[in-house]
Amino acid sequence: MRNADLLQRSLKAVWHPCTQMKQHASADLPLIPIARGEGVWLYDFDGRRYLDGISSWWVNLFGHCNPRINAALREQLETLEHVILAGFTQQPVVELSERLAALTGGALGHCFYASDGASATEIALKMSFHFWRNRGRPGKQDFLCLSGSYHGETVGALAVTDVALFRDAYAPLLRSAATVPSPDAREARDGETATDVARRAAAALERHLEQHHAHLAALIVEPLVQCASGMVMYDPEYLRLARALCDRFEVHLICDEIAVGCGRTGTFFAHEQAAIRPDFLCLSKGISGGYLPLSIVLSTDAVYAAFYDDATARGFLHSHSYTGNALACRTALATLDIFAANEVLERNKLRAVKLAASLAPLAGHAQVRHLRRRGMILAFDVETADAAFPRRFYRAALAREALIRPIGNTVYLMPPYIISDEEIAHLGQAVAGALEEALSA
Repeated sequence: MRNADLLQRSLKAVWHPCTQMKQHASADLPLIPIARGEGVWLYDFDGRRYLDGISSWWVNLFGHCNPRINAALREQLETLEHVILAGFTQQPVVELSERLAALTGGALGHCFYASDGASATEIALKMSFHFWRNRGRPGKQDFLCLSGSYHGETVGALAVTDVALFRDAYAPLLRSAATVPSPDAREARDGETATDVARRAAAALERHLEQHHAHLAALIVEPLVQCASGMVMYDPEYLRLARALCDRFEVHLICDEIAVGCGRTGTFFAHEQAAIRPDFLCLSKGISGGYLPLSIVLSTDAVYAAFYDDATARGFLHSHSYTGNALACRTALATLDIFAANEVLERNKLRAVKLAASLAPLAGHAQVRHLRRRGMILAFDVETADAAFPRRFYRAALAREALIRPIGNTVYLMPPYIISDEEIAHLGQAVAGALEEALSA
């Protein structure tokens, strides 16, 4: 098979996500047929390769076709692929639940399973809403999110998503949440630090809670980095203050770590950097190593106890056919095994410094703003009024053997954790070259 063959078949039969399909039909936003993956590299059918600088939408932690995850998946295939989780259980889902609970120090000891991040968001929202109803406070049914927040694209998740591109077309379907200011560190005024911005945003949160807490079920946040709105980074002080305010006003705190969990920000869970625990923790993307759809909502004993009753209607009535899929759970266990065996978080500290060094020369670029990093997530903003910049940058990076997909005018890197020094250098050179080409066109 050749690239052109698969490209034409895909354009005819596949409706690709998050894309204007007409652009794919032209050279404006070309589809790239991929034949195989190995490590940080993707290879097309004509032998060209691309360094996966965004971990294939932030899911791939330890490289494509990772031998350890492959072996675990093969072994599980010979034992059990799936069984209904209503009334049945199996070893991978039990082991995964126990290990995740242990990673929270037992504070979040109950795991509920789904397949994708948006579903995890909806589960956490429904659990919070249902908790307050079971506790005799049905008036607490509204939600609060940060400006620029992104929590998924199903109808429920869009209600707490504040990115106009995703939300506005479906606004009539939504019961939209209220928003409070983001603690975006880029909003620092003269003389302010990122911590000052966090405290200012927390003060706005406090004012909102003072007025509306009686009707609020939960606040949902993406800890430390709001990814889809342009890799917005903020100080952990905001999480510390938000946790205290949620306790004071009896509002749940939901931490959406779908994108920022599993080591992306430097700690396994991003909220650890604020030394807090949420009431609900949403995980997906990297938890299964980039192999299979899986999401998990972890909750506290207090939440679990509110549903534990003789009456079925007081139980949490949410499910899907592949809940707790054994194959997906086994890939997650293999992913956790790699974290445990390979000192991944410590080694990532060195990788992150080298990644930052590879982009450091761009700090002096006349059109680069806010070069920033949180753990293994790096980003900068490009000052240009040219709406075609993101697509030009993307094409220019592909020509330099790198998959880098800007979010608007924000260029970011979120590579797999196995990236080598030589591959880091390649990525840095690709970014610099693609930037110059995209801006000079």
